[in-house]
Amino acid sequence: MSELSGGPGEQSHDDVRSRDRVASIQAEWRRERPEIDPSPQGLIGRLHRLAAHLTVELESVYRDFGLSTGEFDVLAALRRAGEPYERTPGELAERTMITSGGLTKRCDRLESAGLIERRVAETDRRGRVVALTPDGLDLIDRAYEAHMRNEHRLIAALTADERGAIEGGLAHWLAQFEAQEGADHGV
Repeated sequence: MSELSGGPGEQSHDDVRSRDRVASIQAEWRRERPEIDPSPQGLIGRLHRLAAHLTVELESVYRDFGLSTGEFDVLAALRRAGEPYERTPGELAERTMITSGGLTKRCDRLESAGLIERRVAETDRRGRVVALTPDGLDLIDRAYEAHMRNEHRLIAALTADERGAIEGGLAHWLAQFEAQEGADHGV
C-alpha cells in the first residue's frame, strides 16, 4: 500500500493533508477570511508545490547526462520522430512547445556538443531539418532510460488506482485548457 492509502499502521489521506503547508495556509485563510472559500488552493497549491519538487527530481537526471531540461526535450522530440530522427524547426518547436528563439539557443548548444546537426532537407532543398547525430541518439536513449526509471520511482508511492485517478483527472482538466487555447488561436 502507498503512504496515502490509509492501510493498517499507515497514514491516511486526511492525516497527510492535515499537516501539509497547503492545509495550513487554507486554515489561516478560513480563519482570516471565512466568507471566501479557499478550497481551490487544496488542489492548485499542492499541484504547484508538487511540480516544484518533481522539477528538481527530473532535472537531476538530465544533469547526469550533461543536459538541461530544454535540451533533453529537443533530443527526445527528435528521437520520438523515428528514423531518420529529424524534424523541421517548425515541427520541433511545436513538439517542444518553445519559441523559435529558445529553440535556436538549445539547438546551438546541442550542435556544438555534436548531438544534433542542422542541414538542408533531402525531400525539399529549400527546407531545413534538425537531426540527431549518432552520439545524440546514443545519449538520448541512455538519458530516456534513466528518466523513465526516475519517473517510476517518483510515482511508486501511489497505488495503480491512485495513479489512474490522478492521470484521468489531470488529462480531463488539461484538455479544458488546451481546447480553450485552440479556440483562442483559431485552431
